[in-house]
Amino acid sequence: MRGLPDPPILVITDSRQARRPLEEIAAAVFAAGCRWLSLREKDLAAASRLDLLRRLVALGRAHGAVVTVHEDVAAARDAGAAGVHLPAGVAVGPARDALGVAALIGCSAHSGAELAAMRGADYATLSPIFASASKPDYGPPLGVGALAAAIGVAPLPVLALGGVAVANAASCIAAGARGVAVMGAVMAADKPAAVMTGLIKAVSAALAARGGTAP
Repeated sequence: MRGLPDPPILVITDSRQARRPLEEIAAAVFAAGCRWLSLREKDLAAASRLDLLRRLVALGRAHGAVVTVHEDVAAARDAGAAGVHLPAGVAVGPARDALGVAALIGCSAHSGAELAAMRGADYATLSPIFASASKPDYGPPLGVGALAAAIGVAPLPVLALGGVAVANAASCIAAGARGVAVMGAVMAADKPAAVMTGLIKAVSAALAARGGTAP
């Protein structure tokens, strides 16, 4: 199992919410200390997504950051991305075979039952933890209590996703999350670098207070 990037904060792109071009946002958060970004632009044509991913991978490498892509295993392979994030219910095996044992592979989950059944991934996101404009179709917020309960049955590290922001990120870590994943909090921000700095401080302090990264 591959370890998570440090800090364990996954920034997920969403051009619909972004107030700047995605490459500009990526450069800003990388400069602020982000070391993990995933391209989620599923509406882009495959060729355009691949071109953008290649540019983001190069930008990430310049900052020592990991760049992955949501769902598009072929793009991850062809762009030299660090890995892929798969939708809920998609088998990990084919992606692992295509990308190799060193790839960072994650999966989405929306319940403790889905988490408990996962095998072969390096991490999972659980969402939505809080109310989120980015994930309106995944039911009501689970809350930190359900997050803690789900982590208790999860066989892999869990990132809290959905409505996560500077003000509530620490509560997710306190509930046992290995890290957090954010979308709108960064994409829609006037100053994404400042949001990134705040997230890093909040998550790092919460992990230190918990005594490390293990849930």
